[in-house]
Amino acid sequence: MNLRDLNHPANTLTTVLDGFRIELDPDRERADIVLDRPPFNVVSMLAREQLRIAFEALDADERIRVIVLRGEGEHFSSGGDIKGFLAATPEHVSQLAWNVAAPTRCSKPVIAAGRGYCFGVGFELSLACDFRLATETSLYALPEQKLGQIPGSGGSARLQKMVGITRTKDIVMRSRRISGRQAHDWGVVTDCVSDAELEQATDALVDELRAFSPIAQRTAKKLLNDTEDSPLSIAIELEGHCYSRLRSSEDFREGVEAFHSKRKPVFVGR
Repeated sequence: MNLRDLNHPANTLTTVLDGFRIELDPDRERADIVLDRPPFNVVSMLAREQLRIAFEALDADERIRVIVLRGEGEHFSSGGDIKGFLAATPEHVSQLAWNVAAPTRCSKPVIAAGRGYCFGVGFELSLACDFRLATETSLYALPEQKLGQIPGSGGSARLQKMVGITRTKDIVMRSRRISGRQAHDWGVVTDCVSDAELEQATDALVDELRAFSPIAQRTAKKLLNDTEDSPLSIAIELEGHCYSRLRSSEDFREGVEAFHSKRKPVFVGR
């Protein structure tokens, strides 16, 4: 498929996806965005803008509940097109972080599932997702120091929130690579599985997330994103408001009735 197949006002950017493809599975309420520029799935400047549009379009697609971002082949992504930075205008470069943050802004759960290299903008895209699944072959890095540069799409900022300033300096200032297992130990990834189990683990997480109320998940994601930098008192206040609104939802009523009836709830997202 191409961007014109997606019902979104920005789908006129181009008809050809640059180095990735989109797979829709409405029966499983799932969409996969697959980085597909072998062998290392390099992400071009154009692809960053197209990826933003793809996430926005899939967010608006009522057939889709969960989005998976993954790489084709042995690697998630070795990073960006280095020559593209030299050709890009300062205005274009200033939009990179906004484009890469599209998974975070998406109201639906987004899973990054990757093996092999996850470097540079590949790592930054992964950090912008809600869940990260790694394997024993995964390697994560922000290697921009080797180019006389720093991460420019939120990588160091998001990483510092997850692992603290000491570990972030170790990764960023030394261009250090960390394994999938170490990333899991540090709390960077949700789970680390064997290379052969990645697809199975991804499928299982998709199905698990689909079983919850869509409106409750949207609310939880937005609340957690909005309160990440809030004082505790403000976060608790906002949590209370969100909780109060959900009490009047059809899904909450269904959840309570299903609990008392000892049956599985059937959520509708309202």
